Amino acid sequence: MKPEKLEINCAMQIQKPINEVFEAIINPDKMSNYFISESTGIMEEGKNLIWKFPEFESECPIRVGKIEKNKYISYYWDNSKIESFVEITLSEKENKSTLVAISEKSRDIDEAGIKWLAGNTFGWSNFLACLKAYLEYGINLRKGSFDYLKK
Repeated sequence: MKPEKLEINCAMQIQKPINEVFEAIINPDKMSNYFISESTGIMEEGKNLIWKFPEFESECPIRVGKIEKNKYISYYWDNSKIESFVEITLSEKENKSTLVAISEKSRDIDEAGIKWLAGNTFGWSNFLACLKAYLEYGINLRKGSFDYLKK
């Protein structure tokens, strides 16, 4: 059966305890080491934020949905003038590691949707790799990676 909408799903296991991973995702002081350049605040349920990214001059509005400490984070973000719903689920694994699963919903199955799917699937995979490098090794993989995109 053919799907009616496009949806992104990706996951990665990080060798850090779930509370450290959760904090790195909701706290802009930590997020700025691997993802955003700045935020108007910490991610808290019902809060509206603005994120800025190091390689883009635009601002990205964020509307935080549900937050379950050390388990679940959801938010809506305005991506290319279309609001998407992002869910991040954390699961505790062996050896105090954490599985981070991300989904982003959704777009129509058309040329614009396929472009979104390709770009944001890469983006979320990059987010997970950068999060892992930051938490496990203290490395900011994002720094300089997308300077070629600056206008």
